[in-house]
Amino acid sequence: MATQFVRYTPDVEDDDPHFDQNLKSVIERTESYISESVEAGGTGRALRDAHAKGYGLVRGEVEILDGLPPEYAQGIYATPGTHDALIRFSNGSPHAGADARLGAATGLALKMFDIPGPTLLEDEPDTGTFDYANINGPVFFCNTIEHYLFIQELFLNAPAYFSQGRPGAHRFFTEFVTGKGTLDQDNWAWDEFLAFLRLSKTPPANILLSSYWTMGAVRHGDYIAKVRITPDPDSAAAVVRRTIDPTSAAEVFRPALQAELQERPYAFDIQVQLCADLERMPVEDTTVEWPEQLSPSFTVAKLRLPQQDISAPENLEKMDALSFTPWRVTAEHAPLGNIMRARKEVYRQSSIERHKLNKQPRTEPRSVDEVLGA
Repeated sequence: MATQFVRYTPDVEDDDPHFDQNLKSVIERTESYISESVEAGGTGRALRDAHAKGYGLVRGEVEILDGLPPEYAQGIYATPGTHDALIRFSNGSPHAGADARLGAATGLALKMFDIPGPTLLEDEPDTGTFDYANINGPVFFCNTIEHYLFIQELFLNAPAYFSQGRPGAHRFFTEFVTGKGTLDQDNWAWDEFLAFLRLSKTPPANILLSSYWTMGAVRHGDYIAKVRITPDPDSAAAVVRRTIDPTSAAEVFRPALQAELQERPYAFDIQVQLCADLERMPVEDTTVEWPEQLSPSFTVAKLRLPQQDISAPENLEKMDALSFTPWRVTAEHAPLGNIMRARKEVYRQSSIERHKLNKQPRTEPRSVDEVLGA
């Protein structure tokens, strides 16, 4: 029997009466951190409040496959064809510095060009670009913006906690679970804490060998989905620098990425996992991994990275000037759930503040060549 996928309706999302108030607090804290990072961040520039350290800006091409089943041929995936793309590989931490200090959480942000239709960003609806901002884990450690208030504060101050050794780590863990003392014991953030521990135990790997998920759910036209960008098996098998040891040098992820792309092209599969059961594949609980047994991920497009040289310092400068947000998408691919909804204005205000402090023009490019040259 064919799998029956859940149809999207607005009521798959929960209403939060305190959302706007909590969002305002998160934005204020984010802007404050970015402003202070000019001096405190160690780079002399304003940092992103997440994924602060980039590993490289890569030229790519997305081929949307022909002949997809109707439930997958939705939104932008209903029209086969190729689109130029830019990819930003990054560390997930809000801090900069040596790779060993930042952990193995990494991100793949993808920007596709020449996508028809208005985006969901009201101040730039006609850019023709379409973004994904994915992380190398199928779950996330925060479900609501209410919890993000204390989790964000803990993450921004994490170096101060962990520099105190085991007592500092214990205090960090206790304040995470208890919401810094704001949560009743029955509502302690155990699920989110366990998701955080799971992500923190991700072993370091060449970033070309990781899979990257949308974190939360998104619309997929008439359906609900999560999107994964996963290594093409043949490309992954050809990677030479498979073992990454962050303690061996200050920089390990970027040199490995740079060397691999200088030697050969690479490819990822863009896959869609459709929701088949809202109980076991929830929209509002990002700590739950959607079971592949219920609904396997299905390849809808190929992301190809040609052989290229990203070693020049200006590659990092051009990467730093770009913005990626999960809300630079068409309505058929709208992010879903409380924490995904919060990312819209947090990302926008973060980008505005960072570009202002770094004296960078904040304009969305119209082509890859506009950024990287012909």
